[in-house]
Amino acid sequence: MGLDDKIRHQAEEAKGKAEQGVGRATDNERLEAEGKKDEAVGELKQEGDRLKDKLS
Repeated sequence: MGLDDKIRHQAEEAKGKAEQGVGRATDNERLEAEGKKDEAVGELKQEGDRLKDKLS
């Protein structure tokens, strides 16, 4: 597991949080939902990173 993957997964989660905030601020439900999805995907990938690290 490379450091670049971990950073990319954290960035994906952060992007999702930002999209949610913008979606809420602009009352854009689609953007908010997309942000929630991106955040969840980033969290899931980070959990996979942690699991791979434990197994290594």
